[in-house]
Amino acid sequence: MSKKLVAYFSATGTTGSVAQKLAQAIDADLYAITPKTPYTTADLNWNNSASRSSIEMKDKTSRPELANKDADIKSHDVIFIGFPIWWYVAPTIINTFLESYDFTGKTIILFATSGGSGFGKAVQELQSSAPGATIMN
Repeated sequence: MSKKLVAYFSATGTTGSVAQKLAQAIDADLYAITPKTPYTTADLNWNNSASRSSIEMKDKTSRPELANKDADIKSHDVIFIGFPIWWYVAPTIINTFLESYDFTGKTIILFATSGGSGFGKAVQELQSSAPGATIMN
């Protein structure tokens, strides 16, 4: 039986709530992907082109720093990764997380929360950050 991990980034708590329910339902370990500098309400204002999230999402090379790099990826075969949809893709902190570990041979299953947009190009945008992993949604 494969060992499962639910890792998630949640800026407002919505994705965190879903991740907790998922982890409980599938008997998985839970890990919060936390930015070194937490996002404020002003940072998340997508209507402001000068907000932190807007600036990060315009720059595909942006990699917000993680507060911790202690996820136990090696002990898990299947990793569910959750995030809110920002600009039809995953926030760039998810790329930071994926690029911080070796996911070779792992299965990554993405899940997302959204106020109204679809998954967009999230899978395609994340694949290069986890070479050697199988990513699906």
